Amino acid sequence: MSTTTTHDQAPSGLPEQQTRTKAPGRDRYFDLLRALALFRVVFYHLMGWAWLPILFPSMGVMFALAGNLMARSLGSRQALTVIRGRMRRLLPPLWLLGAIGVTGMVIQGWGPGDEGHPGWWWLHLTYWILPLSDPPYAEGLSGIHGIVGADWAAELAGPLWYIRAYLWFVLLSPFILKALRAMPLATIVSPIVLSAAFEFGYLTLPGERFPSALTDFSTFGACWILGMAHQEGILSRIPRYIVPSVAPAIICVGLWYAFSHGFKAGHDLDDIPFAQSLYSFATVLLLLHISPSWSEWPSRLRRWARPITLLNSRAVTIYLWHNLCILIASTLWDHLWSIDTLAMHYSWLLESPWPVLVFVWLLIAACVLAFGWMEDVAAKRRPQLWPDGAERGRNAKHR
Repeated sequence: MSTTTTHDQAPSGLPEQQTRTKAPGRDRYFDLLRALALFRVVFYHLMGWAWLPILFPSMGVMFALAGNLMARSLGSRQALTVIRGRMRRLLPPLWLLGAIGVTGMVIQGWGPGDEGHPGWWWLHLTYWILPLSDPPYAEGLSGIHGIVGADWAAELAGPLWYIRAYLWFVLLSPFILKALRAMPLATIVSPIVLSAAFEFGYLTLPGERFPSALTDFSTFGACWILGMAHQEGILSRIPRYIVPSVAPAIICVGLWYAFSHGFKAGHDLDDIPFAQSLYSFATVLLLLHISPSWSEWPSRLRRWARPITLLNSRAVTIYLWHNLCILIASTLWDHLWSIDTLAMHYSWLLESPWPVLVFVWLLIAACVLAFGWMEDVAAKRRPQLWPDGAERGRNAKHR
């Protein structure tokens, strides 16, 4: 989920000049994948169509791209320095969300008595600072009539599982990279083996809070490791015909398992971790196998360069706030039913999700303007309101 583009020195085993030549093209391709993944997440959370994660498994792609960037950084810097840098870029936007969200929950009556013992409430509250486990939230909160729907805190906290999973992957990456270099195949497939062990009852998840981290690793760990393997050049050593031959078969197995275990609207890949792990792994493997090196944006994509740049520059902000934007947009749109003229003559429009999607992106744009600057502060950059690359392009023209 990282939104930064680094220019680290070449990792060991790859000629420095080769890395410098291919990195810009690879970054553009990865920027496109990240932008598509982020857009699909927002689209899916509004529409709820079960087939969207099959069309494009966004979470697996986002973990793979983050793993690739992590391996690139670890190739040229000390592990502790890299981990500290990743956490510095990730956590401040979360803290801003928590400062606003937790304050709102407390104003609506959430407090130390809600978890049975004040000590537990205060302890769990620290997960808003360092999300080693899911940050807590108040359940059953009333909304603001006509503006924010009920139980808004659950929608606010919904995307935070990704932040928690990302943090654990970052902390484990130095060890994963060592294992990957020593035993590439075993390391890559180990999360899928773990997912199978959980799915078929060979292992059980202990406790209540931390098993979620194990589930995330077993479901998406292979995607993260594939991203690292791509950066390390491990995937490039596989004969070119292997991936196109094997990946579709794995995709079919993942889909077969999903459909044989109740895949439908309301019970999609997210609810079938083993199927998710297989399908995401194989799809990511194909996308990384393609991995074109673009020296510049292809002509068909050039018109989308600025939106893609903006989505990448504000990926954390968009991901953290999009659920709440969907809730607000849906609540405001539903309020239009109280206008008799609209309800009588334009019910078809009020029932359509497409205007709501436009409204959602307008609210997301407002969040980018209001909160996106925190990503620049976290990255120690000059804060910008709308970092779509336009200013950089203008400066390049005047050089």
